[in-house]
Amino acid sequence: MRVYVPLTLPRLAEAHEAGELGPGPLVAYAVTPALREWYVSDDIEELEYAALNRAAAASLRLIAGDPGAARRRVVVAADVPDGAAVADPDRGLDREALGEVRIASALPLAKAAAVHVDSGDAEGDVAAAASALGAADQGDDDARFVVDGVEDHELLWFATQEIPGLIAG
Repeated sequence: MRVYVPLTLPRLAEAHEAGELGPGPLVAYAVTPALREWYVSDDIEELEYAALNRAAAASLRLIAGDPGAARRRVVVAADVPDGAAVADPDRGLDREALGEVRIASALPLAKAAAVHVDSGDAEGDVAAAASALGAADQGDDDARFVVDGVEDHELLWFATQEIPGLIAG
């Protein structure tokens, strides 16, 4: 099963140094039954893209909570055995939990298939979105517009061998 783990660049650096994402439990995103039902598609690539975008939104929240983190969303795509990532059945179709899964233990970075990161061009919009999250959560439509606007930036794909370059700059 492919999972998408939201991070920040400092957390990616920690994972690279430790050789694993963790410790567990980890929050990740995947193609869950609830995500399938919400997205209404049978196209696995579209569904995985939706899960990646959910993880990117979670990365934005991590950035908002870490003033020292670079304003670039980071998502690690990794493959885990079926059953290793578990959705919370009590959250059902809760929009905030769509695609969310838990992985009980640390995930070796060797299981990572790729890293998705914003380009430097996105930093201003990511910074604005991170600053607007609180107001958006309180129902401010203008703030929601700013937060939603960051989705206009596609995350770039990087091979895991490129992690040292990502965390160095």
